[in-house]
Amino acid sequence: MRKILVFILAIVIGTQGVFAFSLFGNKSKKTSPSALEGKGYAGTLPNVTKKFTTTEPSDAKPTYEKTDTFHSSNEIKPVPRDNPAFVNIILKSDKTSQYINDINEFLPVVEKVYNSIENGEDVQRFVACVFFLNQNADYLREKYEGKPESNYVSFRKMLELSFHAKAVSALRAEAVRYNSYLAYSGAGYIYDPNNIS
Repeated sequence: MRKILVFILAIVIGTQGVFAFSLFGNKSKKTSPSALEGKGYAGTLPNVTKKFTTTEPSDAKPTYEKTDTFHSSNEIKPVPRDNPAFVNIILKSDKTSQYINDINEFLPVVEKVYNSIENGEDVQRFVACVFFLNQNADYLREKYEGKPESNYVSFRKMLELSFHAKAVSALRAEAVRYNSYLAYSGAGYIYDPNNIS
């Protein structure tokens, strides 16, 4: 039974292929060169140089008025310093990158934390300075994450500094809170003022 079905299927497929070949296979006509004349590159191309002429450059003379007393103080106009279009042409824009500008704004925040440590300010002021430092570091991390600036050594050191400052800030805040309850031995050793310093 299977052999008969396979045989019938082969006959049907074979006759359809022969039928399709007979419809589409034998219709190749060769066109004569005279039929292609004037069409595309087989014919002659039109002469396009007749329609176009070359333009001659025209002489332009500047229009100005000649004055004999140019150097007099009445003829010189004052500089329009209030006009930003005039001033921006003269002044050159800053060529430093945005990353350098951001780091230059970050450095005074680091100096505030350093001065807070050196001056021995109370914990509340130190924690406030560190919080502001961490906010700036988080902003820069989000701004430059995935960009080439994130591979800079200064960027990595900035993030490390932010992490260490946050850890010391938390440690100093906990030390003030738990200092009166813990002895400086065992688990309370981390809150020792010498250890924090």
